[in-house]
Amino acid sequence: MLLRRKLRMVMALVVALAAALVWAVQGSARAAPVEEEEPSPERQLLFYNHAYGVVDRETADAVEHSAYLRDFANFQVRTTTGSDGRTWKGRYLMGRETYFELFGVGDLEGKDGAFGSTGTALSVERAGDLATVNQRVRDLGITPTEFLQTRDFGDGVPVPWFDGFFAFPANEYDSFGAWSMEYRPEYFADPRGRTEPPNYPGDVGRERYLNDEYRDHRMRDVTSIHLAMSRRDVTSTEPLLRAGGFVVKDVPGGGIVAVRGGTTIRLDATTREQAGLKKITFALNEPVKQRHTERIGRSTLVVGQGATATWTFDAPE
Repeated sequence: MLLRRKLRMVMALVVALAAALVWAVQGSARAAPVEEEEPSPERQLLFYNHAYGVVDRETADAVEHSAYLRDFANFQVRTTTGSDGRTWKGRYLMGRETYFELFGVGDLEGKDGAFGSTGTALSVERAGDLATVNQRVRDLGITPTEFLQTRDFGDGVPVPWFDGFFAFPANEYDSFGAWSMEYRPEYFADPRGRTEPPNYPGDVGRERYLNDEYRDHRMRDVTSIHLAMSRRDVTSTEPLLRAGGFVVKDVPGGGIVAVRGGTTIRLDATTREQAGLKKITFALNEPVKQRHTERIGRSTLVVGQGATATWTFDAPE
């Protein structure tokens, strides 16, 4: 009898301890709930391809003649002839998949060539994905402004370069325009484009478009851009970013930041007088042990320590 009584007491104690443990775990879960994850968007279709900024003439000339930039990046200065015979002179820092383009005041036509004007190109990696993005934009009630961009290699014969569209009516922007694009097979087939063979069926990607000369320099790719523009320009860009698969969040003071796809895009809302290129960050091919600061016109490029570099541009005077 005594033995049975002791066994019953032990079993009761075990049950009580188990109940207490369950209550403690549940209570802890109630006291410290797990933060809900942000819903994952659909498959990423658009990726940062390149961006441009129009800077003052002093900075544009300093960039064009900088010996340091020619060592830092696969750097090019060239004049391109596009659709309708339009030409533009750009200063290019080319990476593995991404690049950046700088213009001086007046290098582009109309308001695109004014100080503080900027733009961003978002491209697809697989043939046919642009049509999907186009439909997503239309599903939002927006009619895209479609276009075909061509390139003339100097013989007067335009080669189809890429299909693209703006997610807003033509010319309805203040100082910034973002467009989506898909490279054309005719361009990849032309040896003067110096493109690479496809890595997979339907490859129309950025890495194929750019050559591998970045390997001989420090710069590997653009990892973030920071631009400022009117609130209208920010608002008209957000639907395209979302349709392309970016995660878009508001930032303090107005504007948005778009992440996903390897390059962060920050767009601040401001006045037209304060609009323009603010900052670019780069990934390097190899870490730099000693930090280097290079003043280029009214801008400052800081390389290292580590495997990153930051290029900032002075605010308008």
